[in-house]
This record gives sequence, structure tokens and C-alpha cells, in this order.
Amino acid sequence: MKHDLIIRGGTVVDGTGAPPYVADIAIKNGLIAAIGRIPGTAIREIDATGHIVTPGFVDIHSHYDGQITWDNHLSPSSGHGVTTVLLGNCGVGFAPCKPDQHDIMIDVMEGIEDIPGIVMAEGIPWGWETFPQFLDFLDTRRIDVDFAILVPHIPVRVYVMGDRAVDLEAATPDDIARMAALVGEGMAAGALGFSTSRALGHRTASGEVAPSTFAGEDELQAMARELHKAGHGMFCVATDFAIENGTAPEFELLRRIAATSGQTVMFPILQHNEAPDRWQIIADATADARAQGLDMLGQVVGRPVGVLYGLETSSHPFSGCPSFQPLIGRPHAEQVAAMRDPAMRARLLSEEPQMEDARVLKMARSFHEMFRMGTPPNYSPPLSERLDHIAAAHGLTPAEVAYDIMLEDDGHGLIYHPARNFAQGNLDTVRDMLTRPETILGLADGGAHLGRICDASMPTFMLTYWARDRGADALDLATLVRAMTLDTARVAGLHDRGVIRPGYKADLNVIDMAALTLHAPRASFDLPAGGRRLTQAATGYRCTIVSGIVTHENGIPSGQLPGRLLRGTQPGPSRKATA
Repeated sequence: MKHDLIIRGGTVVDGTGAPPYVADIAIKNGLIAAIGRIPGTAIREIDATGHIVTPGFVDIHSHYDGQITWDNHLSPSSGHGVTTVLLGNCGVGFAPCKPDQHDIMIDVMEGIEDIPGIVMAEGIPWGWETFPQFLDFLDTRRIDVDFAILVPHIPVRVYVMGDRAVDLEAATPDDIARMAALVGEGMAAGALGFSTSRALGHRTASGEVAPSTFAGEDELQAMARELHKAGHGMFCVATDFAIENGTAPEFELLRRIAATSGQTVMFPILQHNEAPDRWQIIADATADARAQGLDMLGQVVGRPVGVLYGLETSSHPFSGCPSFQPLIGRPHAEQVAAMRDPAMRARLLSEEPQMEDARVLKMARSFHEMFRMGTPPNYSPPLSERLDHIAAAHGLTPAEVAYDIMLEDDGHGLIYHPARNFAQGNLDTVRDMLTRPETILGLADGGAHLGRICDASMPTFMLTYWARDRGADALDLATLVRAMTLDTARVAGLHDRGVIRPGYKADLNVIDMAALTLHAPRASFDLPAGGRRLTQAATGYRCTIVSGIVTHENGIPSGQLPGRLLRGTQPGPSRKATA
């Protein structure tokens, strides 16, 4: 049999966590046909000698719900070896949605996920109302990665309750029954689960808390029962965990939901600077729940969640100053020229900034938690490079240091604020999170936080920082690859991918580990209406392959778009193969 593609001589890191081995991989009709020493020829052959070959990465926490409607390339994720993404996280999305509710959904997404409203207003084609109709639209899309979706709570709640949901009213029994029916309808149409947000920090662009924030347990339990009826699906929750007398009432609520649904309940676990030990309480409670037979998992991220500040980001330490207001919306070159004027510098450094959102203002002036992003980017900088320490060493104020960094690189300089997972000033806590059996890798947030955060590059960071560059402190490469492939695929119910074995989907990466490099984030203005987003490139990905088709080669999109909507769980080649 002549194969479509043979990858020859690569070091196979197969996704199971087993030790790497050298082998050829043959692909036929979008599936892995054979592994070993493969004779004969193929339509195309790739020499992977000296490179690793991994399954394509499966990202279970993205927000490409808008971008997927107008863009065929789900970058930045697809440029970092990701071949499958899950949309609809954090309770936000665009279906179900009545025509007169479009602005509400845009307001919610703009506020919670930092996607400019004008971008969505210009880019989303709409044309659907129900969730099944939205999936029918997604069925027509041709993308460079496969994609699946959760039923998001906020659109469901607003669809049923209208303005009462926006006004945070409690749902009536009739409301709850109608919402549950919509969730059941979504699961039957092909959703992989349900998501909601209960995080107080999730605010709409209008400044209000998300419509789902205070939903009662009776409402959430009704959604859990729909997952139980479906017999599959994740219940994903963005939430805060306030600790009372050593326990978290919110966690106990999720424990009850896990018992009702009989399915996986997932939630973020992050270290907060103001409560650096709280994450351990939640992680330990999760481990206890799992020991009692409940399927609960904390989603963790492989580095600090870093907010970026610069002249091309959503906000920065001086964007609230009165003298900066005339510069907002001006061309970048004009802003740079104005800020290089010594008189302007003196004014901005002397002014007290004001912002409508006090939380954003506080973060933007937290100089004692900020670092220079640098090129290449350093996600674990030494404390000696913190802005207040640099200022003390040079007889400057931290604000002056921040000001000067922003003007570096022709005004493209970025300040890095590791706002989560860096309370100890290193990544020891992150290492602990990654190695716990009650956690799973997620929270890359591709497609969201476009002007503040760029964490869709997480797979490249995991391979370079944790697997290659840590020396004796490195984490096992095979284990890390499994965390980004088989583990995430299985929890999503995608049993046809995430491992390199015959019969499995031919989603693969060929990676030059020695050359793999993560570059600094940059602002791009390639969204509808000229909207801005932060993107981040990588070099070292020799090829990324989806369904046996090369989608990226040496960092350049091939133009091939084999990615499709995944409806429902995907069975593996056989029960034995997925056991």
C-alpha cells in the first residue's frame, strides 16, 4: 500500500508517557497506518531525523468563539502545535442568542474576555439563533485545527430570561426548566459539556458582573442533571474560592454538582498573591473528592498568568493619566514621539491616573510586581529585575523605569506583570501544580484577553522551559507531552486522538527541540475593523499535521484547512486501544 505521508526517523514521544523511541510513522486517509521501520514510499515523506514527533496538542480552554466565525486560522494556538481546541469556556459564547440580544453577548464577551466590541460587531456574521443552528453554521467552517464546543451558560440564561438575567434576578422554576431543555438540546446536537462563570472578576464591558454569577444551586443542578442524562460531558466552572474556617463553600457546591452529574467537573486553580496558600486548600479538597469517587479536576497553567502593559495593550500604567487622554487612538508613532518629549514625560510621571475599573488601575500601578518582558521573553525573572529593584539600583522611581521600558524597541517595549502563580517570585508553585494527579493542563485562553495576555503559546513554553532548559530540574518530556495530548483529549471525550498508535487520528507535530524558540509577544492589527491583538510566534515547529495534512511548515501556514467541527465525544479505534 502506498501511504499518503511517511515521517521518517523521528524520535516518537507518543503521548502515553512511555519513553521516546525512534521510528517511522506512516499515514493513510487521515489516520496513523503504521509505526516502525516502514518500507516503500509515500506521496510525501518528511525526514524527522534529530527531531521529536508528538501527537497534536489538545487545548481544552480557549475562547475562539468569535474568531472561528471569521478566520480560518486559529492563531496564535495553531502556530504552537495545537491541533484541537475547545470553545465555549467560562460561560460565554454566541448561542443561543436572539437577534435583539447580539449586543448583550458582545458586551459580555468584550468585558470578560477583552475582545474589542467593534471587532465582534464587524466580524461575526450571525445568522443563527439556537445552539444547534450555531453548530450547523460551524459545520460549514474550514479551519486549520479541529474544534469542539461547550454549551455556555450566559447565552442560555439571557435567551430564557432576557433583561432579568442581565439584572441578576433569580431564575424561576419555569426559567430553570427551559434552560435545562436548551442545555439538553445542545448536548444532543454535539456539545462536549456545559460551562458557566461565577467569578466576581468577570465583568461585562458595561462594568456589571456576569449574568451567571449568582445563579442558584437549583439552576446549576438542573444543568448537571442534563449531563447525567447525556451520559457524558464536562461541567466547567470559572469561579472564586473564598475560604471560610478552612473550607471553601463554593467547592462544596461543585462537589455536589459532580455527584449529580456523574461527569467531570473542572475549575481553575491559580495562586493569588493576596492569598498564596488558598490554591493548596482547593487542590487538597479536589484530591479528597477524587479519592471518594467524584470526577473533579483543577485546571492549571504552566507558567504565571502574565498581564502585559505597553503602548499597544489595552491599558498601561499611564493610560489613565489626564495628559495621556489626547493620545488615545492616535497612531503609534505619534504616541511614541509625544512620550519622548521631556515635558510630556514630566507631566505623565507627576499625574495620578484615574480609571473606571479600580481593579485594573490597581494592577496597572503595581510596579512592585512588574518586570521587563524582554526578548526572548523571561517568564521566571529574578527578583533583582523587578521594576522597584531596578529603580532603587539606578536612583529612579518605579514609574520612571516603567515609562522607559515602554519606549524601548521603538515604542514596542512590554512590561510583564505575573499576576497569578508568582507569589514566591519563582515557578516552584507552578511545578507543584503541574505534577499533582488532581490537576490538568488548561487556561491558555487562546482567542481571549487580546490586549492584555498572550498565553496561547503555552505548549512551546512547556517544551522549552520545563522539558529542555531546566537541566537537572527539568520535568520529563514524555510526561509533559502526555499532559498536552492524551490527558486533555480523554477528559474532553476525544478518544480518537492524543496518542501515536495505528488507527488513531494523524494529528502530529514534528519539532526541532534544539531550535525551538518562543519569541516575545507583539501587537498585530489583523482583526476585523483593524482590531488589535497580542500574538506570539515560535520557531522550531518543523511541521504540524491535522488529519494527515500539513497545516504549518517551518512556522508558515500551508493554506490547507482540514480542521472540522467535532460533534460529541469521539470514539477511539477500539475499546482496547482507548482503555
